[in-house]
Amino acid sequence: MRKRDTAEEFRQRLSELIARTGLSRAAFAKKADLDRSTLSQLLSGASVRLPRAETIARIAARHNVSIDWLLGLSQHDQIAADIVPERQVDPDADGPPHERLRRWHEEAYGYKVRYVPATLPDQLKLPAVIAWETRRLPPASAEAWAAAAQEQAAYARRPETEIEVCSTVQSIDAFVGGEGVWRGLATEIRREQLTHMATLVDELYPTYRWFLFDGRERGSVPLTVFGPRRAALYVGEMFFVFTSTEHIRALARHFDGLIRDARIQAHECGDFLRALAAKVV
Repeated sequence: MRKRDTAEEFRQRLSELIARTGLSRAAFAKKADLDRSTLSQLLSGASVRLPRAETIARIAARHNVSIDWLLGLSQHDQIAADIVPERQVDPDADGPPHERLRRWHEEAYGYKVRYVPATLPDQLKLPAVIAWETRRLPPASAEAWAAAAQEQAAYARRPETEIEVCSTVQSIDAFVGGEGVWRGLATEIRREQLTHMATLVDELYPTYRWFLFDGRERGSVPLTVFGPRRAALYVGEMFFVFTSTEHIRALARHFDGLIRDARIQAHECGDFLRALAAKVV
C-alpha cells in the first residue's frame, strides 16, 4: 500500500472511530491526549504523511482499537486472531457455531468464499448424511448442524455468491468405501449422496466450484476464507479466527495452492462423482 493510500485509510478509519464513540471531536481528542487542532490536522487530508507512531499508538490504546485496523492493515478492530469456542458461538443450542457462521457468510456476501471442509461440503450434504455424522451429539447440537447446512445450501444458490471448495480425493474415496466417520452408513445413502453432489455441482457451476487434490501431495486443515474480511480455522471444538489482512491473504494463497495442484478440476467434479456412485455396492 502506498504512503498516500495508507494516510487516506488512516483518516477514514479515524473518522469512523470518532463517529462510533459518539464523542465530540474535542472530547475524543481529550481522551486520546491530543490537542483539538492536532486532531483537525489528522482529519483534514491536507498532508499525505501519517502522524507519529506514538500518536497512532495512543489513539489506538485510549479508544480500544488495534493499530493495524487504524492503518487499514486489518478488517477488524480487535486483535488479529481470536479463539472462538463453539459453545460461546451458539449458547442457545449448546453446539455448532450456527449464528456466528451465518453472520460471517453474510459479511462475505458478494466476495469469494474459499472453503476446505472437515468432511463433505456442508452445502451438498443430504439430511441423512448430516444425521449420521451428528448422531452422537446432543439433539440440540445435531439440529443446529442440520440448520446450518441448510442455510449454507441456500447461501450457495444466492445471486452474487462465489464459492470455491477444496477436498482431498482420499476423503471422497473414504466416503465411497464407507470408511472413517462413515463406517456403517448404508450403501444406498452413500450412493444417493454421491449422485446428489454430482447433480448440485453441475447445477451450481461456475459460481460453486469444487476441486479435489491429492492428500499425499498437499495438506490442509479445515478452514474458510470469508472474502477479505476474515478467515477461520476449525479445530474441532473451536475456531481460530483471523482478521488481519496479512493472515487472510496468507490463507487465501494456501487455498490457491490447493487449487493449482488439484487432480480433479471443478468442471470435472460432477462426472467424477457420478462414476464413483456407480461403484458403491
